[in-house]
Amino acid sequence: MEENNSTNFLQEIIEKDLADGVIDRLHTRFPPEPNGYLHIGSAKAIYINAMSAKKYGGLFNLRYDDTNPNKEDDEYVQSILEDLKWLGAEPTGGIFYGSDYFDKCYEYAIKLIRQGDAYVCDLNADEMREYRGTLTEPGKESPYRNRSVDENLALFERMKNGEFPDGACTLRAKIDMASPNMNLRDPAIYRISHTKHHRQGDKWCIYPLYDFAHPIQDALEGITHSMCSIEFENHRPLYDWVVDHIGFEKKPHQYEFARLNVTHTVMSKRYLRQLVETGVVDGWDDPRMPTLCGLRRRGYTPSAIFEFVKTAGISKAYSIVDIGLLEHCIRDELNYSAPRRIAVLDPVKLVIENYPADKTEEFPQSNNPNDETAGTRMVPFTREIYVERDDFRTEKVPKFHRLYPGGEVRLMGSYVIKCTGFESDETGKVTLIRAEADLETGGKNPSDGRKIKGTIHWVSADHCFDATIMKFGRLFKEENLVALPEGKNYSDYLDADSKESVTGCKLELSLKDANPGDRFQFVRNGYFCKDTKYENTFNSIVELRESKSK
Repeated sequence: MEENNSTNFLQEIIEKDLADGVIDRLHTRFPPEPNGYLHIGSAKAIYINAMSAKKYGGLFNLRYDDTNPNKEDDEYVQSILEDLKWLGAEPTGGIFYGSDYFDKCYEYAIKLIRQGDAYVCDLNADEMREYRGTLTEPGKESPYRNRSVDENLALFERMKNGEFPDGACTLRAKIDMASPNMNLRDPAIYRISHTKHHRQGDKWCIYPLYDFAHPIQDALEGITHSMCSIEFENHRPLYDWVVDHIGFEKKPHQYEFARLNVTHTVMSKRYLRQLVETGVVDGWDDPRMPTLCGLRRRGYTPSAIFEFVKTAGISKAYSIVDIGLLEHCIRDELNYSAPRRIAVLDPVKLVIENYPADKTEEFPQSNNPNDETAGTRMVPFTREIYVERDDFRTEKVPKFHRLYPGGEVRLMGSYVIKCTGFESDETGKVTLIRAEADLETGGKNPSDGRKIKGTIHWVSADHCFDATIMKFGRLFKEENLVALPEGKNYSDYLDADSKESVTGCKLELSLKDANPGDRFQFVRNGYFCKDTKYENTFNSIVELRESKSK
């Protein structure tokens, strides 16, 4: 993860706090709930917290928000850490679990009860909603709000001991039922759930709610700047209330930033899980998914993802970012870093009839013309080669500068050839192209000065191997999935044609040694990477240039 010298509004706050002596050292955290895989939106929170800690010599914690045992799984715990390591954002301050603080949360809940700041309420969920009021009308106080401290302590103890069923009662903070901020209308801070926890087992049957647990966790870990997405802005007064009424000496502060919304993309983990569980996609790491593991399998790099986040901007204002910016970031990076290789995706055999059948020679091909240190590699050339079907026409077409009967073209890095004929099957599909080479043009221009307008790529039929190419489009056809029309859901916009498996592609032999995850530019075809899941398969990353049709 490279140093970022630019400054956003959050870092301006940090710099002022450091300069004014408000904090001695910056301490940030990333608190994902382990109920799904991280996605591109998560990358923004990781970038803000991890990069800020690195920039200012601070600490960065990973804290799993595992306070809801109904949704959590160790699979997600492991995947989150793997994603952070891949991004280069390993926690420098440590790895923690919200469940590690259950004893302290219980202790602080008792403290609030003793102070008269919390009470056990027997209203059910529907009744609590009714009593809560509306944005224009104040709420009504619960009939259980004025229970004595001793009664509340006894009831809370019975809640902890499992004497009540799920939903029978809650522990609520006693704040203000007339507050214009709905979050301060005596919010529930503990609920009953007889559910086994993935780390704590059956130790607890009551669990703290996020708005109560999160500020406690921040304070106990010494977090100075709790930076989170904008939907928690209205929760900040409750965050401060918890910190103040528990009486922490060193108080963390919450700051909010706008979420990362991206066109043609869904950020709902619940819906992404549905896609996985119903088999619409090939797992959480399907290359069409916006998950970090899906982007990794697709061939995206951590640096391109962070460049996308940085370029999209960090502010409090709502926006939706064109996914084309993400594609631009990886394209721009790979243009300078990806080795060039030859792959013929829709092959048709071409026979050079005046070239000896028993001869093999080699021609140098550039590994990357944008990198002077990349050098060249030698690629075998033989009488029979494969070329792209789309580089041939059965008759001359205006402005088509590739191969057709009687036309000449340069075979990239080797000979100029002239088409002398072709064969086709009963459907009209071309099965063989015949040509003759100007044997004096191996790696150089014709001696008579004639101009050859077209250049096409090729592989030797004797020195290639078959592979599968997976071409991926966008999973959703709709651009703005944040605001769907009434009566519509995400599934209405799924693109059934967003994945295409192309078999029988002919690749140069050097690609046989590629490691899973290796990225290449297949010349004239785009950027691809070796798949990490299936043998002999390469995934499309992005086209060579931005498509005007998107």
